[in-house]
Formats: sequence, C-alpha cells, structure tokens
Amino acid sequence: MIVSSSTWLHRNHPDAHMDSYQHWSSEYSIGESFMRHHSQGETMRVAILSSGGKDSTYSAWWATLQGWDVVSIITVGVIGQDSMMFQIPNTAIAGVQAASIGVPWLPVMTRGHEDIEVQDLECAIAGNSSVMEAFESIWPDSYTVPEEMALHNGPLEIDGIVSGALRSDYQKTRIERMCERLGVKSFCPLWHNDQYGHMSSLVENGFEVIFTSISCEGLDETWLGAKLERNTLEKLESLSLENRFNLDGEGGEFETLVVNAPHFSKRVLVEGSPHWNGSRGVWNVESCLLEC
Repeated sequence: MIVSSSTWLHRNHPDAHMDSYQHWSSEYSIGESFMRHHSQGETMRVAILSSGGKDSTYSAWWATLQGWDVVSIITVGVIGQDSMMFQIPNTAIAGVQAASIGVPWLPVMTRGHEDIEVQDLECAIAGNSSVMEAFESIWPDSYTVPEEMALHNGPLEIDGIVSGALRSDYQKTRIERMCERLGVKSFCPLWHNDQYGHMSSLVENGFEVIFTSISCEGLDETWLGAKLERNTLEKLESLSLENRFNLDGEGGEFETLVVNAPHFSKRVLVEGSPHWNGSRGVWNVESCLLEC
C-alpha cells in the first residue's frame, strides 16, 4: 500500500478562482500490508475508480455497505475520441458526486492511448501528477463547482481500489496488475453479475440513472436523456433480446450517468441536450450542480 502524506485542495465557493483553494495536509498511519491491516480489524481504506456512470457509482455504494472508508473518488478524463479502458462523455460529473458523498476527488488526465492510459492513472494514484492541470482539463466551464468539493493531491494512502468492471477481462486485468504494482487490492463487486439483476437492483435501490450515449442497433435517439426506471428497463430488456445487445451496456451499447443514489447526501441537478447522427448519439450535459 502507499504510505505518505496527502494534501487536499478545497474550494471555498463555486465562483472562486483556482487560486482560492485552501491547502492543508493530514498524516495517516497505515499498516505494512493489506492482510495485517485487515486482520487487526481496522477499517479498510479504499478509492473508487469512477466515471460517474451506473456501474462505478453502484460499486461506490457497495463499498460503503461493507463499512469501508471511501477516501477518494478517482476519475480518468480522456482527452481524445476513444478509450479501451475508460468512459469518455460527461465524466466530470463524478467530481460532483464525490462532493455529494463527502470525499475528495482525484481527477486524472490521459490522452487515451492504449499503452499509457493505465500508466497515467497509476502515476496519479502514486501522487506523481498535476491535480490542478487535470482538473482544468477535465472540468467543463458550464459545471458549477460545489462548495463541498475537495481535490485530493499527493499519494493515495489506501488498502484497495474498487472498480465497476462487469465482464471486460481487458479492463479487469489491467486494473489488477496496476494494483499489484501499487501494493493494494483490487475489488470488482459487479464482476459477472446477472445483467437483469444488476439493472433491476439499480432501479430498486433508488439510483437515478440517465442514458448519455447510444451506440447500438435497436436503440434510437429517444433513449438519449431517458431515465432508467422499471418501465424503461422492461423495454430495454425486450430490445436487447430482439437485437442481441448487452442489457447492461457492457459492450459499449450505451453509457450512463447517475444523478442520485443511496449514498449521496444531495441530488446532482443536470440539464442537457441530445445530439444524434442517424445511428448513434450522445446526451451532452450543459449544466451540472449540486442540489441546495
């Protein structure tokens, strides 16, 4: 595990400039290994790898149900058109979610090149990246910075990383190898979960999920900006069977964002508009802020 000091950067007010952050440091005493730490009955310290979508947000909730200490939400912002590892549109919403949960946010910038995406993430976790540069690159001007927002700067002092990987061996293997190098555990609570069971659990447990990207036959522009509810889930299941796509979107058929969840203290308020090119499209978030 990573042992050193960590610095948080806290914004006083949504309208403040970047230089208005207040800096402070806090020291943590962490055990020498995961097994020793866990066997002593101490609370697990984990970071959540989150895009703000349904799977990573659900995994963050799962971590809280374990009684673990979620010390940071990590978001990789891809500066490019494609990524084999990470979701691309609207990922800065994870920073607003982190503020709602009450934990620091660690934004990470990458160019989306296959060979260096995980390297950029690993460097950020180890404290070897510019948090402010990543924030400025990832954060849209139209988003309101919550008063509660805190940015994590410096090495993450954690026992494990939780991710929302579903069935992608490519993603899971690379995250596990990175965790091995960092000396922490990798947790994928949704790995090979039943597709309908997972989607149904989101609805039943009060997750407010919005479809933000559509990229498959069988789903049209009416799904952009639509919410995942019981009736839309039944329709989605029928279409997935008819058109043979993954009900949970694991194959990139669609992407989502979450505006409310059981572990949020406040809803995330978003406004957006659909952009459809005839076969695929995105729902671009045009404004985003925490509910007062």
